[in-house]
This record gives sequence, C-alpha cells and structure tokens, in this order.
Amino acid sequence: MDNETGVRPEVKVEPIGSADRIFADPRPASDFEFGAETAGVFDDMVGRSVPYYDEIQRMIGELAADFATEGSNLYDLGCSTGTTLAMLDPLLTPGVHFVGVDNSAAMLAQAKKKLASCGVTRPVDLQLADLHEGPAIENASVTLLVLTLQFIRPLYRERLVRRIAQGTNENGCLILVEKLTTENTLLNRLFIKHYYDMKRRKGYSDLEIAQKREALENVLIPYRPQENRALLLDNGFRHVEEFFRWYNFDAMIAVK
Repeated sequence: MDNETGVRPEVKVEPIGSADRIFADPRPASDFEFGAETAGVFDDMVGRSVPYYDEIQRMIGELAADFATEGSNLYDLGCSTGTTLAMLDPLLTPGVHFVGVDNSAAMLAQAKKKLASCGVTRPVDLQLADLHEGPAIENASVTLLVLTLQFIRPLYRERLVRRIAQGTNENGCLILVEKLTTENTLLNRLFIKHYYDMKRRKGYSDLEIAQKREALENVLIPYRPQENRALLLDNGFRHVEEFFRWYNFDAMIAVK
C-alpha cells in the first residue's frame, strides 16, 4: 500500500506479443489449443475477449492482498503469460511465494519474459503441469483459477477443487473467474449475443467470432453459476461470494 494514503497502487501490466489474428482468415476446423500460436497473441486475445478484464485484474489484486499471508504460497493455476503474477508482485510482500502453473510450455516462456520485463525480482516458480493430474497444492493462502476451470474436463473439476481446498490454509481463499452458461435458454442466447457484440466493438469480425466459437466448442465447457458455487462448497470451502458479474462472465471468491 501507499504509506501515506493507505491506498493500494494501480498496477498496469503492459501486454506482450502480437495482435490476435488467429481466426481472421478461413481455416480448417480444429479444437482450440494453447500452443505457440496462441501464446504469441494471448494478451491481445484476452484483452479483447474478456469484458472488463483490467477491472477484474484490479479486483483480483485487491482480494489477493487481503488474503495473502507472509510465508505462504500464492498459486496461479493456468497462469498463461503471467499477467496476474506480474500485477500482484508490487501489491504483496516478498514473503509470499508465487507459483505459476500452466500446461503450455509456450505460455510459460511468455510468462518468464513478461515477469523479467516488468522487473519482478521475487523468485517465481513456473511449473509445467497438467491440471487434470496435478500439481500439489500446499501452504496456500491464495489460489487463482482465472478463466482456467472452464478448460478442465468436468470429470476432473471436483478433484482439482478438493485438492486446492486441502492445500489451502485456514481462512485462505480461492478466486475463481469463469465464463458461464445459464438455465434459461432465452437469457443465455441474449447474454451470448451481447458478448459477441462486445467482441465486434473490440474489432473482431463475424468470421473470427464464428471460427473461434467452433474451435472452443469441445474445449471450453462452462458451468451454471449455481454449479460452480456447489462445487466450491461441497469440496472444502466454507463461504462463497460473487464479486463480479457481466452477462455470461462471473467471478467468485471462496474462503476455507
């Protein structure tokens, strides 16, 4: 915090990589992948595809600072290019150990580059791991699942959340940001329509929107908000509160 005002500083992490044009031209249908092509444009892709992304990051920073404790671990599961870890670095004391986990070596390479360019000096443990199988979570005061759980196959989500809860210290937290679906088909269609309108305002063409939607169809499997809430409460967390909602995007914090 600022010593004079008590206000946490605004932290803006500059994006790296190129503009997202992966789906700008017609391409054969295939599942979405987090390989080198995606890693090279990921910052631009997320910034243009996730509503209020900067505000969500700011809120994550505030809440993580509220719960992170000296000598504990902070895990970012699905850390991608390291934006959240870089944003958190000036907000948390050096006594909080950062662990970033991703299943894409290309993403971790970008994360290493970004952390260095942002002047992050604390040791950051970047781990290549499949979240369907691991990693071990221990001595955690904060764990982040930012647009990650939706890519975990539903069969494995309960086990992952339970593992996180078991490795979380008392009064530690899990911050979950997810894309959602809803029970009401009319509202679901409207929310998706407004989301695609947002993507058009961000410069994506109808072809790009359609091709990415097709690529994500069998890869990103959203839950209903009540399903995510039950998942957290049934697997080791005591309190769950929603702290952000925009149509079919949602953020929750769960406290052990």
